[in-house]
Amino acid sequence: MTPGAPAGTTPADAVPGDTVPGDTAPGPSPAVAALDTPERRYRMLRLIRSFEERALGLVTSGVITGGIHPYIGQEAVAVGVCAALGAGDRLASTHRGHGHVLARGLDPARLLAELAGRVGGSNRGRGGSMHAADLRLGILGANGIVGAGAPIAVGAAWADLRAGSDAVAVAFFGDGALNQGVLLESLNLAAMWRLPVLFVCENNGYATTLPAGTAVAGSAVGRAAAFGIPAAEVDGMDTEAVRAAAEEAVARARNGGGPGFLECRTYRFEGHHTMERLMKLHYRTPEEVAAWRERDPLPRAAGAIGAGRAAALDAEVAAELAAAEEFALASPHPDPAGAADHLYASGLRPRAGAVV
Repeated sequence: MTPGAPAGTTPADAVPGDTVPGDTAPGPSPAVAALDTPERRYRMLRLIRSFEERALGLVTSGVITGGIHPYIGQEAVAVGVCAALGAGDRLASTHRGHGHVLARGLDPARLLAELAGRVGGSNRGRGGSMHAADLRLGILGANGIVGAGAPIAVGAAWADLRAGSDAVAVAFFGDGALNQGVLLESLNLAAMWRLPVLFVCENNGYATTLPAGTAVAGSAVGRAAAFGIPAAEVDGMDTEAVRAAAEEAVARARNGGGPGFLECRTYRFEGHHTMERLMKLHYRTPEEVAAWRERDPLPRAAGAIGAGRAAALDAEVAAELAAAEEFALASPHPDPAGAADHLYASGLRPRAGAVV
């Protein structure tokens, strides 16, 4: 990939016809999403929101089994951070990762097929909601283990730095990861080795049903400060505020300034997982949810481009997602005879100097 290239460009080392697990047909490598204008950022916000709403419907109908962790309400974080990245940068996501991978440029049709467990999915239906990945887009994978994306991003940043690249890696995680040892170890290594990593804490106030205030001593930014990592708290319901903070941190990391940390104060409008609808859990008051809905990032972003243009983009997104659902439902289920395929890596090349 071409580190630091403007978003929306195809990586320089892309080879037409390249395929990775999840490709249904040969073709050119995809380009990361272009998020360089207010209109494009609004469209992505709408795409993520509408994608999640459609996915919720498919969970209810049984097309998507096992449920999902909806990203509704947190869209400004994914769009703001990904708007600051270049084509060669990489990210590691979370169990609530649909917004991250869509904002990076993953085809919503292939993601929806992945959620439905179909061969047309981004990982041939084998990864599902919590493990969507596309290495060509720098998406190192969503992750069902809390905080586990942090060491992956640190490793990617270390490898890129050693290779002479100026690429930046982003690790997304929630407030529930703040007490995980693997995150603290990742912060330490990134600081000690001055790695180009941006740690993004999506603090939505709850680790499943546990309020962050009852589980986290000190603060999120305090965790970073303890390792000497520059940290900032930002309004995670404001796309432009997130983008500005991310651009500053990414630029510093790309220029050799080491890691950065953003705590994005945000809120999920839906439950932690769709299973909550069946369990009928009550751990948030209706007044609390309503107050956060008043800060919905979509109307704010729509106001920056005008109601007419926002409505036109809404219609574009609706048509795109209707086609995505048609694609997903038309894609077949995997053949059980191939259940053991792709369990082992092949064609690996040892790094220079390795003894094999």
